[in-house]
Amino acid sequence: MNINFNTDLTWRDIAWRLALVAATVAIIVWFMPRDNRLNFKVEIGKVWRYNDLTSTFGFPVYKSDSTFQREQAEALRNYEPYYVFHDEVCGQQEQLLMAHIQQVSPGLSRQFLNEVRGRLRSLYQEGILDTLEPLTVNGDTVLMLRRIDDREATSVNVADVHTAMQAYEALMATPELADYAELLTKLNLNDYLVPNLIYDHERSQASLDELRRSVPNASGVVQAGQKIVNQGEVVDQEKFLVIDSYLRKLEEHNDNRTGITTTLAGELLYVLLIISMFTVYLHLSRRDYFDSLRSIAMIYSLVVIACVMSSFLVSHILLHIYILPFAIVPIFIRVFMDSRTAFMAHVTVILICACQLQRPMEFIAVELVAGMAAIMSLRELSSRSQLFFTAVVTMLAAMLTNVAIFLIRSGSLTLMDRSEFTYLGFCGIIIFCSYPLLYIIEKGFGFVSDITLIELSDMNKELLRRMSEVAPGTFQHSIQVGNLAAEIARKIGANPQLVRTGALYHDIGKISNPIYFTENQPGGISPHQQLTCIESAQIIISHVTEGLKLAAKHNLPQQIRDLISTHHGQGKAKFFYIKYKNDHPDEPVDDLLFTYPGPNPFTKEQAILMMADAVEAASRSLPDYSEQTIRELVNRIIDSQLKDGFFRECPITFRDVQYSKTILIEKLKTIYHTRISYPEEKK
Repeated sequence: MNINFNTDLTWRDIAWRLALVAATVAIIVWFMPRDNRLNFKVEIGKVWRYNDLTSTFGFPVYKSDSTFQREQAEALRNYEPYYVFHDEVCGQQEQLLMAHIQQVSPGLSRQFLNEVRGRLRSLYQEGILDTLEPLTVNGDTVLMLRRIDDREATSVNVADVHTAMQAYEALMATPELADYAELLTKLNLNDYLVPNLIYDHERSQASLDELRRSVPNASGVVQAGQKIVNQGEVVDQEKFLVIDSYLRKLEEHNDNRTGITTTLAGELLYVLLIISMFTVYLHLSRRDYFDSLRSIAMIYSLVVIACVMSSFLVSHILLHIYILPFAIVPIFIRVFMDSRTAFMAHVTVILICACQLQRPMEFIAVELVAGMAAIMSLRELSSRSQLFFTAVVTMLAAMLTNVAIFLIRSGSLTLMDRSEFTYLGFCGIIIFCSYPLLYIIEKGFGFVSDITLIELSDMNKELLRRMSEVAPGTFQHSIQVGNLAAEIARKIGANPQLVRTGALYHDIGKISNPIYFTENQPGGISPHQQLTCIESAQIIISHVTEGLKLAAKHNLPQQIRDLISTHHGQGKAKFFYIKYKNDHPDEPVDDLLFTYPGPNPFTKEQAILMMADAVEAASRSLPDYSEQTIRELVNRIIDSQLKDGFFRECPITFRDVQYSKTILIEKLKTIYHTRISYPEEKK
């Protein structure tokens, strides 16, 4: 197959296409998760239902928090805070106390003074603690401390040292001083019992940190490429710790700015490649969609919305990815466009979303099968029951694919996660309930669905009911044209429902002046006899512009309005045009006075309607309805339309035109077949 990239694109066309691709990629990547976090639930004693997990890098296996804290607590039981012993404090306080005693009670015995001095020295020698720092660690009381004397550290039992209060009580409890208790109370001994063991924060903290570092937080190492856990394997305590350690290392990597940058670059490249391929497909194979702003806006909007919803679900670890109705994207595109474009858009969405998951292959398989089932089951959407059928088929296809993949992976259904079926069931319900979204898409992007066309074809609609009352001949003509055009459309691959509905409305402009049109004239009386050819032509031509006004007033879809404006194209009101030329052979003729405003048909449906309308109207004037006269009429009218260039701007082929001729001939033969005459009863 040869692919031709040579097109008549202008720089402006290329610019907005590039902008479209860039905007789509930017929005999708903006919402994609920026980390490689594994989004699965890990439980001890539960079966590992995910793919085999293999380490992509080496990492330590961290101990559980409880184990690590217990080992640290055991290590910290050996903690000994450092206290510096200040020997000079004793001498200073002794002198102050002796001076105070001489001042308060001079003349005391030397024995008393020596006893007080000796007991005070004994207490200071044992050590009086600085109590600003509590003797606890992690809530437990310290049993030993390190006493620093002249840079020599010795371990001392905490019970062998005193606080200021304990020293005071010990001094007051000295048996040799019992007779002087009242005097000692007056001396305020607390003022002379100050700490001489001062807490050394720097040495103590260093000792504490060293003890904590002595307890390793890892119990082993996993090498890069080593299998962590197999699918279907029970997660025990040991495997749980390995998986948890792997996740912690991944989070550390995600916190790294370089890791975030490389992840972003990879996401940009991946999404850009996929969106670019999809854009190239539209450019080469569906140029009519790609040249239509509303078509391209709808396609890319659906792709972006689906990808953003998936990213939000994955980033916030909400529910299960299977609850998102990805099949809605191909369903909506299939309703308004074609199956191939629907499938390509679905593949684009699935490939982008799969890179965010831990089980991408299973996700791709399940969603691709579901999307294909949705496309094949929805040939057309003309009733809500068809959407229900599609939802059921899509749901069953996804569930069966999920079962098949699990059987291939594990070989047993006993370990299967039943919750996935619940999510797929909810997804089917969401698809069935998406009918209102179809209406929003239709109105938001200017499309028209078969359901809307069927509703517009209801004969109780105001315009059709009014036409049947005011212009019954035109009404019957429109019905006949609709039947003929729908049959042609069905044969050559156009939209039969669109052309049938358009045929019902193509002559609604005749409601304004019904009597001026032959099919509505009773008894063959024509008001044109009182008018000039130009006036008559203007009235005939005006049924197109009047029809467009009525269509706008009643909010008919743009596709119907296009059928109204193109069913005569830029042809002429030939009866009055030829009559005027015959009556004025020597005068120049202003062709614009006899020409319809157009434009000429630019879709298959518009070309079909033009052929069916002209042939059906002309067939009413045939003198007889033999096969030869019908064939000659059809060939003459359609060949004339081809010669006048009415179909140059629409994608209809000579083969389609030939099929159209054949169908029109056969149908007209059936409509105007010869009936047998009933015999009269003899009297």
